[in-house]
Amino acid sequence: MPQSHIRRYFRHGTMPQLSVLEAVLRHKNFSRAAEEQFLAQPTVSIQLKKLSEMIGLPLVEQIGRQVYPTEAGKYTLEATQKIFKILSELEGQLSQIRTLGSGGIRLAVGNAAKYFAPRLLADFATSYPDIDLSLQIHNRTTLINRLNANEDDLYIFANPPESADYVRLALFPNKIAVFCRYDHPLVGQKNIHFKTIADEPFLVREVGSGTRMMMNDLFQAHQTFPKVRMQLSTNEAIKQAIISGLGISLMSKYTLGLDTDEPKLATLDIIDLPKAGYWYLVYPSGKHLSPIALAFIDLIRNQAKQLVADHLLD
Repeated sequence: MPQSHIRRYFRHGTMPQLSVLEAVLRHKNFSRAAEEQFLAQPTVSIQLKKLSEMIGLPLVEQIGRQVYPTEAGKYTLEATQKIFKILSELEGQLSQIRTLGSGGIRLAVGNAAKYFAPRLLADFATSYPDIDLSLQIHNRTTLINRLNANEDDLYIFANPPESADYVRLALFPNKIAVFCRYDHPLVGQKNIHFKTIADEPFLVREVGSGTRMMMNDLFQAHQTFPKVRMQLSTNEAIKQAIISGLGISLMSKYTLGLDTDEPKLATLDIIDLPKAGYWYLVYPSGKHLSPIALAFIDLIRNQAKQLVADHLLD
């Protein structure tokens, strides 16, 4: 709330009165100021009188045919010019945002999305080079907390929370794969049933992660439980554990990257894995998206599959 001693400046009509004062003192003439403001000359005089009464001091004095500021008028005019300059700068900034000329977008994603999210932002930056871009990478719990706190503009989830509080837009399929070391006995076999791998030692993410939730849902669908050999906190740690021969893991195919063909890793041909889920773009319901955010949504909904999936080996 404004401090009590300046509240009178927030009364209705103060800004038009300041505009009249600035015009009168710039022209040093009531008639010219009235023409510029599209007001009758008596109205200009009334506006100045009301402003003087509100401030409590006379603001102008007329000597001959010219109008001059009093000492209080000089201070008021100087402050008015600063206010108008700030408002002009504000309007310029807002105008650029309205036309996608500047501003920024804050994108927050889950750990598994860190390999493709920069690619999406890079393509957007090509079209809008003056836009400020921010990418935050978090685990699912932190991502949900940020979503609930409205800390970012947009979010990308593999397993978004299901609630009317969020808007969820499907982007592209999230292919599921069973990763193992290149020399695993099942490598090269076709149409392997899920029950065949159910007894394998599994390397898993922490409880609450999107990857762990996906794996648990799959085992539950097959009415069994994974034999967890080790729980690790990052996908990279799981990758190294697989290469070390500690077990296999069920993850998104995007989890271990897009472009790196790791010769020590392989995927198993599991016949009864579920169809791919989706990566989702998420934001709070009722959120007023900026033109920049809307342009980004338009880009990734139309081009994400081509930008991302084309870099992923089948």
